[in-house]
Amino acid sequence: MIADFLRILAVSFDIVLTTLIFILPFLLVYAIFAIYAERKISAFIQDRLGPMETGPYGLIQSVADLLKLIQKEDIVPAKADSGLFKVAPIIIFTSVFAGFAVLPLAPSWTGAGIASAMFFLLAIVSLDVIGIIIAGWSSNNKYSVLGTMRSAAQIISYEVPLGLSVLCVCMVCQTLDLQAISYQQGIYSTEPQYLFGIKAWGIETTTIGGFLSWNIFRMPVLFIAWVIFFIASLAESNRAPFDLPEAESELVAGFQTEYSGFRWAVIMLAEYGMMLLVSILGAVLFFGSWNSPLPNIASLRLAEWTSGTPGMLTSTIWGIFWLMFKALFFVAMQLWVRWTYPRLRVDQLMNLSWKYLTPVALVLVIICGLWKVIFI
Repeated sequence: MIADFLRILAVSFDIVLTTLIFILPFLLVYAIFAIYAERKISAFIQDRLGPMETGPYGLIQSVADLLKLIQKEDIVPAKADSGLFKVAPIIIFTSVFAGFAVLPLAPSWTGAGIASAMFFLLAIVSLDVIGIIIAGWSSNNKYSVLGTMRSAAQIISYEVPLGLSVLCVCMVCQTLDLQAISYQQGIYSTEPQYLFGIKAWGIETTTIGGFLSWNIFRMPVLFIAWVIFFIASLAESNRAPFDLPEAESELVAGFQTEYSGFRWAVIMLAEYGMMLLVSILGAVLFFGSWNSPLPNIASLRLAEWTSGTPGMLTSTIWGIFWLMFKALFFVAMQLWVRWTYPRLRVDQLMNLSWKYLTPVALVLVIICGLWKVIFI
């Protein structure tokens, strides 16, 4: 029993150490550039210039905003529950922040290395709804409470199709270990993988590598599962067209109406962190994780050249490059969607989840199970 406790304690320490040393500095830098990118992308879509004055092309506008938020007065409403009001942003950010610890970044960089990393990730990220409820309820503001109720209903609803889409991948790969899922989608796989998962065809993709080894090619319906995952991840991140909990036109910023200064900045950092988290997770589950998208073609060993030697520094560099390239591409897609589609109504939001995404995701789970039994 003592050995089990020490093992759990060691894993917990590994999670904390990984997130504090590597993830937090990167997340801060990422948020600064993601905010700048969102301003520029939205300006391009709306035929505007975006930030132009603060630094060359407005590059340090986000830095100036961060300095401004840090210096702002920390206001706590007189009739708010002071203790809960102050701790809510920490809960929201920590639940998102801890999820990064189990993400594999390269063949030799597994993060916390938990065998049930997928389960841990879904469990820990779900805790952000508790922080949102605390934030709105402790504010003692009717708009904040209304935004909180919307957010709780939205996140709980869209966790169902998101979890089912993730389950499809876990059934195909037969593991909850994100690093094991990553290894199965490239030339480093220890077991032979076949195109569309059909062994009878004899088209082994392990030696070819590249995009043909990705899960969306190992199992064709997983592309539909990714579409469901992407839509649900937008709702989980409170991104448009699913940003009803913070719809400025109706709720005056929703559950964070009463927050200002650095506490408001922490909530927004959690939102941008969630965008990156679900983007990395989508890349790991469906699009080859840290594996190269370039296949081996006859004597052109592109997959090998752009993957490096396992255990060497080159494989770590290539792995991080490909994973972040894919993840940032999906972040750009989220920014594009925000400035393209109008916000949904509450009834449309719920209908999409319970009447369309959830039934389709259930059908995909059944198809993946049958496919695994019949063809493999």
